[in-house]
Amino acid sequence: MKINIGIPEEERSAISESLKKLLADTYTLYQKTHSYHWNVTGPMFQTLHILFMTQYTELWNAIDPIAERIRSLGYYAPMGGWEFAKYSSIAEDKEVPKAQEMIKHLVEGNEAVIRTARAAYAPAEKGNDQATLDLLTQRLDIHEKTAWMLRSLLED
Repeated sequence: MKINIGIPEEERSAISESLKKLLADTYTLYQKTHSYHWNVTGPMFQTLHILFMTQYTELWNAIDPIAERIRSLGYYAPMGGWEFAKYSSIAEDKEVPKAQEMIKHLVEGNEAVIRTARAAYAPAEKGNDQATLDLLTQRLDIHEKTAWMLRSLLED
C-alpha cells in the first residue's frame, strides 16, 4: 500500500538511508560495549564491568526505535552482520584490548555515532520529519554525555 505520511518518497528514502547508518553504528557499538563488559580485566574491573553493562543496555534499548523508524518510513531495516558492516563507520576489534584502550575505543565509537546522527539531520530536516529529528536529538544527547563520561576516565 502506498505510504502517504506527508514526506515524499525521495525524502523518506534519504532519511531511511541515514537511519540505516545510525542503526548500524548503534548496533556495532552495542556489540563492542557488550564484548568489553565480558572481557575487561585489571584494577578497574568492577567499575568498568558495571559501566559497560549500563551502556550496552542503553544501546540495546536504542536499536529497536531506530529500526522501527526506518520501517515507519516504508523501508526495511538492515538484516544481518554483513549489512551492518556495510553501513557502520565503527571498526570491530581484532583482539581484546586492555581496559584503558577499551575506554578509548568506546569514546571513539560514541563520537562516531554522534557524527552519524548529525549527518542524518539534513535529510530529516529537508523532509520535515519531526519524529526522526526527535529521535536524533535524543541519541545525540545520550552519546555526547556517554563520550564525556568515558573521556573523564582517561584523565590523570
